[in-house]
This record gives sequence, structure tokens and C-alpha cells, in this order.
Amino acid sequence: MEFRYLGNSGLKISEITYGNWLTHGSQVENDVAHQCVRAALDAGISTFDTADVYANTKAESVLGDALKGERRESLEIFTKVYWPTGPGGKNDTGLSRKHIMESIDGSLQRLQTDYVDLYQAHRYDTETPLEETMQAFADIVRQGKAHYIGVSEWTADQIRAGHALAKDLGIQLISSQPQYSMLWRVIEPEVVPACEELGISQIVWSPMAQGVLSGKYQPGQAPTEGRAADESMGKGMQGFMREEVLTAVQGLTPLAEEAGLTMPQLAVAWVLQNPNVAAALVGASKPSQVEDNVKAAGVKLDADLMAKIDDVIGGVAEKDAGKTAANAPQTRVA
Repeated sequence: MEFRYLGNSGLKISEITYGNWLTHGSQVENDVAHQCVRAALDAGISTFDTADVYANTKAESVLGDALKGERRESLEIFTKVYWPTGPGGKNDTGLSRKHIMESIDGSLQRLQTDYVDLYQAHRYDTETPLEETMQAFADIVRQGKAHYIGVSEWTADQIRAGHALAKDLGIQLISSQPQYSMLWRVIEPEVVPACEELGISQIVWSPMAQGVLSGKYQPGQAPTEGRAADESMGKGMQGFMREEVLTAVQGLTPLAEEAGLTMPQLAVAWVLQNPNVAAALVGASKPSQVEDNVKAAGVKLDADLMAKIDDVIGGVAEKDAGKTAANAPQTRVA
């Protein structure tokens, strides 16, 4: 395993970070989830990312149980706040002081820890003053409940504003967690340059474009496995499931073979070539997936191979910087 500094801080994290968005507490049984976490630890992964909203708080509980008995100081545990949790009451969502202060306590209890290494705003809250949000985060840091602050799917302007307030409050906003892959490059024009300037790293989710970059979905064939075959999850993948995209992805197979990598390993290694990316988030529904994905750690793709990848797939990749704002909730989700 390789380790990278997170933003302009002294915190090192594993460049392959284990995330449990779609698995723990929902898709896989707890004993399998524990096996996946053990496989991650055995592979050298020390950084684990979750959120209170995943499986409506159950994912945090499963992760807390799975990490029980591990030396806390040797781990980096991340979680997030914003989306509705609990019964979905009027204050069970957003980035108000009330919701943040209550949510951190719930997360710590479920994770069975006194603190998280990184506490992230899971989206931008258009209905709460940013000053209120950042003051609440600052208080959490000063209380020792979080070491650092991060954001997820914020625009470049929102990141700049949040970073300026954090600096004024004497806390460190060091990370951004956006979607990023060969097929989804919307952070490259604006978010990455802003973060490079401010000393903020990316912790990227869906480096395999929700499984499409594994090559398992064939053009002209209805999906029979994976997320695309699930009616509810498949709806959010339609942009990646277009015929021209699936055809282009198949063209990556010889390039992966040339690099001595599987298709998932190539996809994860590709995002890690970006110097502003500190970690790629990978999930798993079985331990073997973890064992395969971690082999992307430390892989260096030469300029010639990166150019070939762009020739094959760059034409179907989404690069519109406006997609971050377009996909964000315009009002607080209740």
C-alpha cells in the first residue's frame, strides 16, 4: 500500500480507501462486510470512509463493529453529514448547527470511537448560512470530535468560500470528495485548480464509474449483473450505459492487458495518476474484490498509455464543469 498526504496537512491516508456506501447494512450481510474490512486491513488499507446516511446509519454501525479491536491510532476514519437520517424530521437533514452537532454524536456512537479523523459536509446546504455551518464544524474540531474538515460535491466557488471561513476560524478544510473517473472528469476544469491553489486534496468516489469501467457491461446486451441490472440503482447509471460509452470501454481491454492490470485496476490506477487525488474510494461486496482493487496502489501509468486511454475513451467522457452544480440539491432535501 502507498500513502499520501491529505491536502496541505500532516495527515497521511492510504491511497486506496475503503468505502461502504452501497454495501454495509444493505447489500451484503454483516459477516461478509466484516470479511471485506478484514481483507482491506490485511491489504494495508488504513483509511475507511462512510456516512450517516448510508443505509440510514446502519453502515456506520457495521463499520464500527468491523473495526472493533483495531488500534484506533493506526486508522483514519471518515464520515459525513447532510442527507436525511432517522425518521426524516424537519431538522434531520442539512448543515444547520442543530443537525451537525447532533449528527456527530450519533456517528461517533455508531462508529464506537471518540473522534473521526475527517468530518465532511456531504453536500452544500443552500438553506443554511455557510458561516453557521463552518462555526459548527470549528466547534466540533475544538471539542476533539474531529481532527479535520472536508466537503463532498461542492463547486469551486463553494470550496473557496468554505476554505476562507475555515481559515478565519482556525481550522483546516483539507479535502473534497467528488465523483471522478475516466468517464466523469467534471472536476478537472475548476474544482481541481481551486483545490491545488488552496492545499486541498480529492478523495474520489466511483473511480470505476459504478462498475462500467470493469468492462462487464457489453454493448447491445441488457445487463444481467451488477448495479445496472438493479432497477433502482440502474436509473442513476443511464449516462454511463449508452452504447457509445460501452463500446469505448471495451477498447480499454487491450490497454489494461498491456499494463498487466485488470480493467478495475486500470480504472483505479488512472484516477491516482492525478497529483491532486489523495485517494480512490473502493467498495466491495466480497473480499476478493478488495484484494483485486488494492493491486492498483503504487501503479504508475506512463504518458504514452495515458494518451492511449484518452484516445479510446476521452470522446465519451463527461467534462462539463457545470455538472457539479447541476447535480447538486437546489434546496435542502427533507
